[in-house]
Amino acid sequence: MATFHFDLVSPEKLAFSGEVDQVDIPGIEGDFGVLAGHAPVVAAIRPGILTITTAGRHEKIIVLGGLAEVSEKGLTVLADVATSLAELDRALFAETISEMEENLKEHEGDELDHAIARLDHYKSIQQQLNTTAMH
Repeated sequence: MATFHFDLVSPEKLAFSGEVDQVDIPGIEGDFGVLAGHAPVVAAIRPGILTITTAGRHEKIIVLGGLAEVSEKGLTVLADVATSLAELDRALFAETISEMEENLKEHEGDELDHAIARLDHYKSIQQQLNTTAMH
């Protein structure tokens, strides 16, 4: 399988840089996979789990929004937050979800819709973390 260069960058660090076989990205308009030779594209990403595949090995990283760019040079993801499953504090993540639920009553209209959508993304991540396929 042909490989391509992938960089995953967050404000805190360069979370990943190297040659990969495939990257699956949680896009705002739906999840999508990138392989070598993918057409150029820029896409917004939603909170979710990004999967990096290299030599049959899968590495899962939680991203909390950002931007993905595919070019002739490869793929670059600029993530608001990028945390590997090994680094994730699951108790803190659950606490964040509880706080988000509590804060819903402070929003209304479009702001409430946006807060509910973001909460749903976080709950989806938590559900995926709790499935056996993630361990």
